[in-house]
Amino acid sequence: MKVINPRFEISAYSSKDYPIHNRPEIAFSGRSNVGKSSMINKLLNRNKLARTSSQPGRTQSINFYNIDDQFYLVDLPGYGFAKVPKKMKEKWAVLIDDYLHNRENLMGIIQIVDARHKPSKEDQMMVKWLLETGIPTLIVATKLDKISRGQRAKQEKMIRETLLLRPETPFCFFSAKTGEGLKTVEDFIRNIIDEKGSR
Repeated sequence: MKVINPRFEISAYSSKDYPIHNRPEIAFSGRSNVGKSSMINKLLNRNKLARTSSQPGRTQSINFYNIDDQFYLVDLPGYGFAKVPKKMKEKWAVLIDDYLHNRENLMGIIQIVDARHKPSKEDQMMVKWLLETGIPTLIVATKLDKISRGQRAKQEKMIRETLLLRPETPFCFFSAKTGEGLKTVEDFIRNIIDEKGSR
C-alpha cells in the first residue's frame, strides 16, 4: 500500500475521544497479541507506528491512524486475555461494542485469528456478529510463518468450519515477517476506499 504520511492521531478511551471527520475507517479486531499492530505496521511500511508488544492486553484504547487524510485504520483493544482484570475487560467490551455498533465511519473490519490455533469462543462470537451485520469483513489468519506450507489447507478448513464461514466470506493467511498475504489485505482496504469515494 503506497502511503506518504501515515500518522497516529489519537487514543480513544470513550466515544467522546473519537476524531471528527467524514473519512472511511477500517478496523482491526482480534484476540490480544494476535498481531493487529504488526499488521498495521506492515501495511504502512512503518516499523513502530503502531505499538507492538509481547505482553498481551497492552492496547487498552481504540487507536486511530490517519492515512494521508484519505482514510483511517483503527486498532481495537484485543479481547480474551485471561490475566486482564475483570473491570478492565468490561470497560474494553463496552468501548469495542460502542464503536462497532455506533460508529458511522466504520466501513470494514479485518478480523484477525491465529493461524496456528482453533478460533476461540470470542472469535466465534465476533465473526458471527460481523457476518450478521453485513459489514464488509476480511478474515485474516496471522503468524503464517509459524506453520508449514503443508498445514495450510488443513488450518484453513479448521478455521472456516469453526467460524461457520460462508464459502464467499473473504479469507487469507498473513505473515508480518514475510509479507505474504499483504496484497489481499491491501486490496480489501482499497476496494472499500474506492467504493466510498464513488458514492
